[in-house]
Amino acid sequence: MAAAVASKTSVNGPHGAEELPSILVTSYNLEIRDGDGFLGDKASRSAFMEHLAELRGHLAETGEDPLAEAGETPSKSELDKLVDDGEAREAALVLSAVERFAQSLAVVIRRFLRQKAWSPVERIVVGGGFRQSRIGELAIARAGIILQSEGQAIELVPVRHHPDEAGLVGSAHLAPKWIFEAYDSLVAVDIGGSNIRAGIVELRQNKDTDLSKARVWDSELWRHADEGPGREEAVERLGKMLREQIKAAEKEELRVAPFIGVGCPGLIESDGTIERGAQNLPGNWSSSRFNLVESIRAMAPEIGGHDTVVVMHNDAVVQGLSELPFMQDVEHWAVLTIGTGLGNASFRNRTRPKGKGKDRDRPKNGKDGKD
Repeated sequence: MAAAVASKTSVNGPHGAEELPSILVTSYNLEIRDGDGFLGDKASRSAFMEHLAELRGHLAETGEDPLAEAGETPSKSELDKLVDDGEAREAALVLSAVERFAQSLAVVIRRFLRQKAWSPVERIVVGGGFRQSRIGELAIARAGIILQSEGQAIELVPVRHHPDEAGLVGSAHLAPKWIFEAYDSLVAVDIGGSNIRAGIVELRQNKDTDLSKARVWDSELWRHADEGPGREEAVERLGKMLREQIKAAEKEELRVAPFIGVGCPGLIESDGTIERGAQNLPGNWSSSRFNLVESIRAMAPEIGGHDTVVVMHNDAVVQGLSELPFMQDVEHWAVLTIGTGLGNASFRNRTRPKGKGKDRDRPKNGKDGKD
């Protein structure tokens, strides 16, 4: 399915647009089915845990589960520690799950590359919470090796920023050009199936005008999955987070733009409603009677004495946009976000590739350098 093309304008927007100021979104939120359901479910965070649980179950039947002391659902950090410092059998078990997951991820990517919008893709950026772990990095690297060993001319790279921050930094690429003439920061929201984050993004155009040095000044994370709120409670909590972030930034004399960029799961309509794909959010966010954009603007109608502009797009699109300055050596590229589900988006740069990409040497931990 192609990205939703803006056909009408809401109070702000358009939202979920195919044409953005610096890039074309050729697809997002593709929902590919196979015999077991949605293909993306094979490459979600829970899919990895299912691989691990299955392996542990087999071992427990014939002997002893090496991870018995870790409990039923060890955290990513616990699994990372087992890979780096655990006993050989513990590390081998975790790595076996990594291998299974990498094989599944390679299967998913092959299917995506058969889609029209993805067929010319040269590079895939992988983000999402699972990426920010050693086991995630190994799974991504292994999937890339699998695909390249089969002759697929595709490169898999981890998202440069911390995934939590990439979902905010990417909002800068949703902003209209007038933002950059008078302001040094903007407000961003990243809504996910487990967390909601709101923060202030410093544009830092004095360091580079292409936003390659943009970074999160401050943010607040709320893990709604732990509390199970309803939709209205979740929106109210988001409003409080936004107001506190704006107040703190203005107190520090940041010139905060009257703009809020929002990344949200699902297929985003041009009027700010969500057609589908938001099933992991608390409550019914796809109701025709609910408009998230209008709710956000009502909670923060003005910033710095000016009417607030709100622009929303799919969360995978926004996380992918954080990589835009570093993707100038290719024409077609894409993003996969591995988290509660598998987010996806593909892009085509408006300009011809410029040869070697800007600062393509990534820090080993995938994080943006702080200068």
